[in-house]
Amino acid sequence: MTQPPPPPPNQPPNQPPQPGGFGPPTPPVPQPPQGTPAQPPLPPQQPQPGYGYPGPAQPPQPQPGYGYPAAPPNPYGQQPAAPYGAQPQNPYAMPTQPVQGPPQPGYGYPGQPPTMPMHPQGGPGGKRNNTVLYIVIAAVVVIALIVVGGIVYAVSGDDGKKQDTASSGGTSGGQDKGSGGTTGGKEKAPANTAAKVLFQVPTPTVQDTVSTSGSWLTDKVYAKTGVDEIVGYDPVKGGKLWTVKLPGPVCAASRHMTDDDKTAITYQPTNKKYDGCTDIAAIDLDTGKQLWTRTVKSGDYPVNYQNVTVAQHTVALGDSNGGAAFDIDSGKPLWQPKPAEDCYDAGYGGGAKLVAVRSCGDSDNTRLSIQTIDPESGKVISEYRMDPGIEYASVVSTDPLVVAADVGDSAGDGSGISDYFSIDNKTGKLLARISAPGKTYGGRCDGITRIEDCKEIAVGNGKLYVPTEEHDGSGAYSTTNEIVAFDLATGRPTGQRAEAGDGYLLSPLRMDGGNLLAYKKPPYDKGGQVVSIDGATFKETKLLENPAQESVRRAESSMLPDYAEILFGHGRLYMSDVFVDKADPGDDRQYLALAFGTDG
Repeated sequence: MTQPPPPPPNQPPNQPPQPGGFGPPTPPVPQPPQGTPAQPPLPPQQPQPGYGYPGPAQPPQPQPGYGYPAAPPNPYGQQPAAPYGAQPQNPYAMPTQPVQGPPQPGYGYPGQPPTMPMHPQGGPGGKRNNTVLYIVIAAVVVIALIVVGGIVYAVSGDDGKKQDTASSGGTSGGQDKGSGGTTGGKEKAPANTAAKVLFQVPTPTVQDTVSTSGSWLTDKVYAKTGVDEIVGYDPVKGGKLWTVKLPGPVCAASRHMTDDDKTAITYQPTNKKYDGCTDIAAIDLDTGKQLWTRTVKSGDYPVNYQNVTVAQHTVALGDSNGGAAFDIDSGKPLWQPKPAEDCYDAGYGGGAKLVAVRSCGDSDNTRLSIQTIDPESGKVISEYRMDPGIEYASVVSTDPLVVAADVGDSAGDGSGISDYFSIDNKTGKLLARISAPGKTYGGRCDGITRIEDCKEIAVGNGKLYVPTEEHDGSGAYSTTNEIVAFDLATGRPTGQRAEAGDGYLLSPLRMDGGNLLAYKKPPYDKGGQVVSIDGATFKETKLLENPAQESVRRAESSMLPDYAEILFGHGRLYMSDVFVDKADPGDDRQYLALAFGTDG
């Protein structure tokens, strides 16, 4: 199921982890690799013919086969542009309250915090329905704050000192500074694709579950959230370059960076169990400098933020008790959503553009609108109103604009996706609605608590790339899947299909120019791979293959792509966990982060 934000720890963290290594590794306690059955399962049924697609389609239009339902007719047309309840074109305005002094240390947030997902277990093939193991109590616990007066800002840190540094990008998909185009990618296959472990970050020892959400990759740094800190590592050797110490755990981290490698986070002001995620910070990832911190108050209480994003040079945060936007360089307040009856900005998607998911009505009559917003002024550029009854939506991409939703709770697998909506940013017109039944397609979004937390989905070349669910392969006891594509203008399948191969499972990572980068989860006796899929021909090129050594396989298999953070850039693969918890005997989760590469 979708992953709710984790709770704060109930005690201070231990010291930063000490360096460790794989090779030559200390032999682990003998166990079957995670995700591998102890005994062979019953022989599988014969695979369905034409999984994902039938054979090469005949013109003029490919015929859908298994894995592609017939494209439904488009029942949507031009949507009205006026938002709910507020002024027609701009529910945002500059904040009227001045920037005030620093917040009191350890200011608590009343109410019950969201809970952490249960420990994910690796399955035989990493099926999408494994996500049902995540607890979603946080999605239904609403902390009501009495809104008195306007929103005020508490300030600390260094303001107005812009750092111009080189950029490379990095998010849950790797480098996230574009949506993909028609040109070739930057990532090239090395002469020898056999990778080795460049470095690893051991899992910190904790006595409770702690959020470690957030990882980024620039030309200079691999940065990863730890326990009450963010650490910048040398991307090849793994040495610590800088550390940003925080008073409490990170709650949410933007998956986007500016073109000069700045990003934003929210975190707890203390590491007490029930403090909220009230503090906001901007960080220069190349230098490790914390640029500024802010809190936003609704009346007398600080607002708790589980959604933060970066669009161009704007930090945007959304919540039912009040949103806010800041300049990422100076921390200057830019705008805030204007109160409008029962409407609020649930959160934002960032990157090339800024998109709001605006929610109106009560829980029995929720109405969502998808608004493209000018990041600097807050002006609404366009709006698409979703059908009544859709309670949550996730922003998959802002340029082109693609939104995912579980319409009528019909996905049936906890993925948060039954349909994708391709929307014109300029007009708000729905271009296509793409049906993606949970029994057929993979991918996962958490539109309940984190608006743009989508995994195993990519958008580029005017197409939506999604994996099929795993199914029987041609070998004994083997499973496999494919990546298929939909046209964003028509919603129809393109007829393109990339096959994982027996025993492997393909997951889209991100676009690399006009190419699609994908991770291949391996069978029990192989290492994982990263491949580049040509956007025109769908030809696969292997970029990297991890070691097949048992201890390495076990560590890699503990970080499945449907919940871990996986980045690939400059020919290197980085995998990391989004939380740490108290270790159990025999637990394979020994590492917070792993780095693989053919160099170093």
